[in-house]
Order: sequence, then structure tokens, then C-alpha cells
Amino acid sequence: MPASPVDFRNVRILTGPTGSGKSELALRLAEQWNAEIVSMDSMTLYRGMDIGTAKPSAEDRLRVPHHLIDVLDPWESASVAWWLDEAARCVRDIDSRGKTAMLVGGTPFYLKTVLFGIFEGPAADENIRHRLMVVAHEQGVEALHARLAAVDPVIARRLHANDVRRVVRALEVFELTGKPISELQQQWHGKSEVHTPFCMWIDRPREELYERIDHRVEKMLASGWIDEARRLRELPKPLSRQALQALGYAELFEFLDRRQSLVETTKQIQTKTRQFAKRQLTWLRSLPNCRRMPVTGSEWPPELLSAFDAVGKSSN
Repeated sequence: MPASPVDFRNVRILTGPTGSGKSELALRLAEQWNAEIVSMDSMTLYRGMDIGTAKPSAEDRLRVPHHLIDVLDPWESASVAWWLDEAARCVRDIDSRGKTAMLVGGTPFYLKTVLFGIFEGPAADENIRHRLMVVAHEQGVEALHARLAAVDPVIARRLHANDVRRVVRALEVFELTGKPISELQQQWHGKSEVHTPFCMWIDRPREELYERIDHRVEKMLASGWIDEARRLRELPKPLSRQALQALGYAELFEFLDRRQSLVETTKQIQTKTRQFAKRQLTWLRSLPNCRRMPVTGSEWPPELLSAFDAVGKSSN
């Protein structure tokens, strides 16, 4: 059964940048509510990619049931539409057993599909794309991004000027339809009377977040991440293009090929992870449907826990 907005009307969504502590908080809340967790992470789908994706441990999964973890081999790929349908199936199953479903993770496209649905969009027009790419090449990516900001400021705030492929697509859609892609992406808006799912994201001070990220990378390496990468290289099939996008693995493969030192590898992974977290933060701040919750240190603020409790009581 294809996903619909009705499937997600009662879920609780917990998100935030990588390294912010989503998994730790999710376990605490799930135990409190007798809930089950549906992973909203495109990389924990893969078997054998455990340490580098910060996958919940076997002990964590005994504490709280998790879904959509270890469901694909690393040489397989999954579309966003496939994930949405699978997530909806999991939520329906959890609902049928009288339990609460929590969506937990930081993959932006997955979160967007839950909140807004999937925008199919018009077919690509190679002439338009070529013309826009010429603008980017001759006038610079900033000029192309300025064009987007003029016709669709909402999506322009979400996209970095260097994300040329998506900037071009947004301008292409506007030329073909006469409407901003940010408006068209609201696929589920107005299709039913269901309310938007409760969504909250964790926001830590930038320096604290980056320090947590650096420490986590070092901990992953000390826990056997290099051996995990080596085992992936020995699989009967190469990793899929999607799996190869997981943070850190490409750098570890370079290290295994003796192209750089472990110190260089560690710094590269830390830098790229911090950059990824920054992009996540930019995107999350643009979401009107998601509540920001400032957090600092190791203690969770009472207002965060009470906010989740309040939504739980209001839906019962």
C-alpha cells in the first residue's frame, strides 16, 4: 500500500544534525512511551556498515524495537519513494499494536517526504539545463543562485550556491511550470484534514556540536571502523553509489590504499562530517513545521521532555 499523510498523522519525529544526540534521547523517550523507533537514516539501512553510521547497538535494539535498520546489502540502493512506503508500512504495523511510532534520524530527504510528500515534477528538459549550466560556468554559481532567489526564495534559502544540480533543477521546474518548486513540493498539503506530525530538532551550540563530532570520529576509529571498511572492500560485490555516500568510508578506503596517513584521514573525516552537519542545520532552520529545541551539555532540558509528553497526551 503506497504511503499517505494519514499514515504519519500520529508519529513523533526527532531529528537534528549528526552528532547532536538524537539516538540517545530517542531511546529514553521510546522507553518512556512504550514506543518503537523507525530509522530516518539512509545509511543505517545497510548491513555491515555499523560503526561508521553510528548504528544503534544490539543492546539498544533489545531495549527498544527499531525498524528499517540492516534491511539492505551494501551493493543495493533504495529510492526515497521506497523508504517512504516502507516507513509507512512500519508505522501502520506499530499503530495496529497500540504503540507509538517515532521517526528518528537526520536524512533531510526522508524528513521532507514525511512532511510534504514526494514531488514527481516535470520531465527533464536538456535544453534548459544546458542553458542554465552555461550561466553557472560563465557568470558563476552565485549568479545562478541569485536567479533562483528571485523566483523561489524559499528553496533558495535551503540550497547552497554550490549545489548546482539542485539549483538548476529548481530553475528548470519554474520555467516548465511557472510555479516555484517549493510550492509544488507541498504534495500532501490540502489532500486531507490530517494535521502535520509533531517534529522537533536538537540544536546545540556550534562549537559544542563540532567537538562532539570530532570526538565521535575518534571513538569510531578506536572501535574498529578501519576493519569494518576493510571487510566492505572484501565483499563479493562493490558498494552501491548510495552506500558510498556514507560519511568517512571513502577516506578510509584511501587510507587502506596507503594514499594518506591515519592522521590525515581522521582530520578529513572530521572536517567533512562537520560540513555535513552545517548543511543539515541550514536546512532544518528553514523548516516551518519543525520545532527547534536548544540543548547544551549532557543533560536534556525539562522543556524538551515536556514538549514530547504534551504531544503524546494530546493525541491520546
